[in-house]
This record gives sequence, structure tokens and C-alpha cells, in this order.
Amino acid sequence: MSLRWYSVVVDCHDVAAQARWWAQTLDYVIVFEDDDEAAIVPRWAQVEPIADAETFRTQPQGLVFVPVPEGKTVKNRLHIDLAPHSSEDRDAEIQSLLDRGATLVDVGQDDSATWTVLADPEGNEFCVLSARQL
Repeated sequence: MSLRWYSVVVDCHDVAAQARWWAQTLDYVIVFEDDDEAAIVPRWAQVEPIADAETFRTQPQGLVFVPVPEGKTVKNRLHIDLAPHSSEDRDAEIQSLLDRGATLVDVGQDDSATWTVLADPEGNEFCVLSARQL
């Protein structure tokens, strides 16, 4: 027996805006949305019911956005790491994120860090790693 890592839940104020921002960032699609929740998954993910456990376990993780009344006050204890392919321009990807509302964040990383820490429009930290091939 094993469990599937199904999703990461992101607390936020504006569920719709956060879902759209992250869907554009990751090239995901919104598969569910109402006032209290929005879910996004990769475009290639199966969205119909899956009968067998083996296929179910091979599906990618999604992100779910839920509203919370409080604002973010401290650094995330869990964050998402993003990475461009080695054939892509990492700096251009970071600039695109900044142009769409991300901000640079200092969480104590030093100048030799091979990643860049950013925050989404609601302040949730994430990293853009160095380019890679796997």
C-alpha cells in the first residue's frame, strides 16, 4: 500500500487570482474553481476518474488554493522549487515572474546561492533553481 502525493494547498486571500497566476507560471490548467477553492494541474494530467491504483499513483501533483482570513506573517516552512530546462533563459524566466507580480525575497541566502528566492503576489515564497536537464 502507498499513498499518492495529491496536491499542495496554498492559503491565500484571492483564490481566483492566485490560481490564475500559478496556472500561467506553471502552464497548468484550472480544473476546479468556486469562491472557496481553486485547483490547478498540469495540462497533461488526467482529469477523469481513474479506476486502477497504478495509474492513479502516476498522476502529477496539483495546487489547491483556499481562502484564509489572516495575512502571511512569517517565512514559509514549505515552498515550491521551480527550475528551467538548461536550454531556457533562467534570467528571462525570473524577469517574467517579476513582471507578473512576483517579488525578490531575502530569507537569509548568501550571494553564492544558485537559486533565487521570490514570492508570489500574496507573499508565498518559492525558488527558481539553476537550469537543469532532469
